[in-house]
Amino acid sequence: PTQIKGVEEPLHIYEVLGAGPLRTRLQVSATRRGLTRFVGRQNEMEQLKKALEHAKAGHGQIVGTMGEPGLGKSRLFHEFVGATGRSPLLVLQAYSVSHGKASPYLPVIELLKSYFDIQTQDDERKRREKVIGKVGANNYTPLLANNYSPLPDRSLEDTLPYLFALLGIEEQPSPLQQMDPQIRRRRTFEGLKKLFLRESLNQPLILIFEDLHWIDGETQGFLDVLSESVASARLLLLTNYRPEYRHEWGQKTYYTQLRLAPFGKPEAEEFLDELLGTTVGAYNHTPLHALKRLILEKTEGTPFFMEEIVQELVEQGVLVRAPQGGAYDHTPLPTDLHIPTTVQGVLAARIDRLAPEEKALLQQLAVIGREFPLSLLRQVISQPEDQLYRLLASLQHKEFLYEQPALPEPGYIFKHALTQEVAYGTVLHERRKDLHERTAQAIAALYRANLDDHYSELAHHYTRSGNTEKAIEYLHLAGQQAVQRSANVEAVHHLTTALDLLTTLPDTRARAQRELTLHLTLGMPLQVTRGFASPEVQATYTRAWELCQQIGETRQFFPALSGLRRFHHVRGELLVARELGEQLLGLAQREQDPAFLVEAYRALGSTLCHLGEFGAAQAHLEQGLALYDAQRHRSHVFLYSIEPGVFGLSNAAWVLWHLGYPDQALRKSEAARTLAQELSYPFTLAAARVFAVMLHQLRRERLLTQEWAEAGLTLAREQGFAVWLGQGAVLRGWALAEQGQIEEGITQIRQGLATYKAVGAGIFQSYYLVLLAEVYGKAGQVEEGLSALAEALTVVDKTGERFYEAELYRVKGELTLQQNRERGTGYGEQKKDTDPRSLTPDPQAEAEQCFLKAVEIAQKQQAKSLELRAVMSLVRLRQQQATRPGSRAMLAEAYNMLSEVYHWFTEGFDTKDLQEAKTLLEELEERTTR
Repeated sequence: PTQIKGVEEPLHIYEVLGAGPLRTRLQVSATRRGLTRFVGRQNEMEQLKKALEHAKAGHGQIVGTMGEPGLGKSRLFHEFVGATGRSPLLVLQAYSVSHGKASPYLPVIELLKSYFDIQTQDDERKRREKVIGKVGANNYTPLLANNYSPLPDRSLEDTLPYLFALLGIEEQPSPLQQMDPQIRRRRTFEGLKKLFLRESLNQPLILIFEDLHWIDGETQGFLDVLSESVASARLLLLTNYRPEYRHEWGQKTYYTQLRLAPFGKPEAEEFLDELLGTTVGAYNHTPLHALKRLILEKTEGTPFFMEEIVQELVEQGVLVRAPQGGAYDHTPLPTDLHIPTTVQGVLAARIDRLAPEEKALLQQLAVIGREFPLSLLRQVISQPEDQLYRLLASLQHKEFLYEQPALPEPGYIFKHALTQEVAYGTVLHERRKDLHERTAQAIAALYRANLDDHYSELAHHYTRSGNTEKAIEYLHLAGQQAVQRSANVEAVHHLTTALDLLTTLPDTRARAQRELTLHLTLGMPLQVTRGFASPEVQATYTRAWELCQQIGETRQFFPALSGLRRFHHVRGELLVARELGEQLLGLAQREQDPAFLVEAYRALGSTLCHLGEFGAAQAHLEQGLALYDAQRHRSHVFLYSIEPGVFGLSNAAWVLWHLGYPDQALRKSEAARTLAQELSYPFTLAAARVFAVMLHQLRRERLLTQEWAEAGLTLAREQGFAVWLGQGAVLRGWALAEQGQIEEGITQIRQGLATYKAVGAGIFQSYYLVLLAEVYGKAGQVEEGLSALAEALTVVDKTGERFYEAELYRVKGELTLQQNRERGTGYGEQKKDTDPRSLTPDPQAEAEQCFLKAVEIAQKQQAKSLELRAVMSLVRLRQQQATRPGSRAMLAEAYNMLSEVYHWFTEGFDTKDLQEAKTLLEELEERTTR
């Protein structure tokens, strides 16, 4: 308080110290000219206050406010935050924008900039200092509850690389550069969550996310992750959105849905009284109630509509401020008074009524975006500074814009999203393109030092401007940035948009080169979002391969061909995959590039394994593993979506088991799991676990099969890997059936197969169908088992996948014998009441042929483990045929076969197959002796 000469009472004198925390349009409006008194919404306010009390007590809450545009969603949050008083809490607020769906993390980045107090003019060093300083300040923990003694707490240090990446702060070398996109995405979410949960320990935290109907996929993903941890934190998450938005939080006990409806009649009248006042008209002697009734009828209780109609009537001269102030009078109502029927119509009428230079500026601003700094306006708009300020002041006075205080310069924001939308719609097409072009050029010039923060904006403006060359450039950069941030959906959007635009350019070699680069960049996010075997993946890599042939880019042949081979391999088109794999290896050998050779040997070895060519498969896989270096080749996961070390070791384990080396196979599998654990790529880790499950199943280790299947399923569910979910379910079902839970096992296998087929995968189907047939046999459902085997044979003929073909025929022979036992009284006999047509002419003979075929296939493939099983089945059959003529010689022949194959083995004698073979040999020796 200061005494001023000539003034009776002391006046309060203020010193300007800096910009305050005013950020939202409502905060600005409240400070500049005041807001209309808040009307209604008492119930909603009470629910928000109750949610905050729960949050303060450590029982976090989520509140979603849904309503059509103009119902006051933002105003409700503004009033609520204002009503929290001086209680110690932190409020952070973020917004989505209409073109923000293609800009990953946009609201999150704005939230972080607010939290760390990062200004536009801050260089990278300053940003880094602010982040480290803030994180360090929060990186302490109390020693005792009643005696605060801060101790260093390193729990937030691991969040720094992810925060730096979001805020455009470069690290050399970056620990995230070679990280699997999925794991980077997950760790980014976890880092953000940890940061805000840690802040909530210091003080209650309110996070506000507005306009979720425009939210991007990565921000949505973060909110989904955060929503799972809100319940036990001092955190209140407030969101608002239009009715078309959908989320998955509705079933949570700590979630509250507020549905804003238009004002009821009493509230609408009260709100309109606040807008107009209650003064009797001075120009005529009719009260305002006739005009109020007309407004109420038109607006149907929508607050923003009411405000805009009142402003419209003021601008038309129908409403005038009363001489005594504080209220409106109205002139005699014109007979042709027209009030638009929508708020958009009111806004359009108001914009049309602006002076030409004001309207032109408003349209220019609408093209720039919802909010913008003054420096950007100066770059885009070529007007004298005093004229620009005058026009901005006029648009503020007429409540189209609000000014936002900031340092070193103010910014501006449209009063409402609808205001910007309508203003943008009034711009003629050609002029709109020109304004987008000027805006993009201004952003590029103004932010050249940290342009990567603005890739999405530049892509948006250049796309709208018709500058195809620049649009493609920045769409590609934005797509690459999205891939690095694991924002694969956004990456696909950017890159496919770029490819669409590219078709409008002349067909030149340069265009073909750009198209090739875009397709190769698109391949990985497509595989993650659509699956390896999706038609979109095929189309992308097919086109990339065609372009390589067209322009002769040798080094880019390899990733194009690799992606195409992988598609055909996973689809089960193995002969095509083999041909492409051989081309891949030939190319790698010509280039003599170790990185190419590692991938080529692994890829071809994998396909040969599925074809049942185990000797050749082993040779290729071992050559690839000999060249593999975990540090140098870890980037393969970004180029090919496959980590060659883990997949090579896993494939080698499979091959070694088939070749008759079960212990060496186990060591390879363990090495694959260890490497996958070290690399920590979720997709690769899930793959290593599922391959380990398959090996344990082949070794007939039911408990380990179940254990590793459940571990793989857990990770696959967390990450949404449908392929590994399907495979894990099949193998777990087999393990359950082996332990006596047969019906549950059948259900699991069938569900797993359905999930697996749904993603278009063709490989492994014959293997899983044989497992299903085995379990059907245990359940006594022989017909269903034989039907599954018939389907498996069809798959083998279609795909050429023969690695389990010997076992397919062996199991068919066993089920044929089982079917005959259940229908008759013994081998080759019939029940008297059995229809002879339902029996095979000689089930034993048919089964014997199946076993002999299994032996033949296994021997041809060098698959000693499958040969052993087939021979054991043949020996058991010969034992049962003891009464047949010549059976003794046949049994002796079978014994010699079993003895020969058993004594071939040099390891694995603790496995179930070899233990059973040993027991069977001993029985035969004893029988022969007798």
